[in-house]
Amino acid sequence: MPLITLTTNVKFDSEEATKAFVREFSKFCATTIGKDEKVFNVNFLYNPYLAFGGTFDPALMLNVASLFNVNAENAIVWTKAFTEFFEEKLGVPSDREQFAFSDPGAEFLGTKGTTVAESLRAAT
Repeated sequence: MPLITLTTNVKFDSEEATKAFVREFSKFCATTIGKDEKVFNVNFLYNPYLAFGGTFDPALMLNVASLFNVNAENAIVWTKAFTEFFEEKLGVPSDREQFAFSDPGAEFLGTKGTTVAESLRAAT
């Protein structure tokens, strides 16, 4: 159940355009990370005050928290894929993007009134 938060100072022309981007981004995340889109939580945050390197030129931050397949090899593959996606879709150059990938551990990710670890224990 990946938790994705994209914060950017790139603004869309309309709410419909924003929603269309988020839908496309959600599908892209599922394909890139290799999990069913039904388990993704994608949060898009427009922040006109996001500064990168002391300027307000187009920039973004991406945080991905996901269980089980966050590792150094995937971080390289995902960074390349996300960089290309954001350059194409948002016009943000790669030197104004930063990504953080983490695996919080099943004990520290909650859903349905319990943790994922407890859900997994109950299923076995």
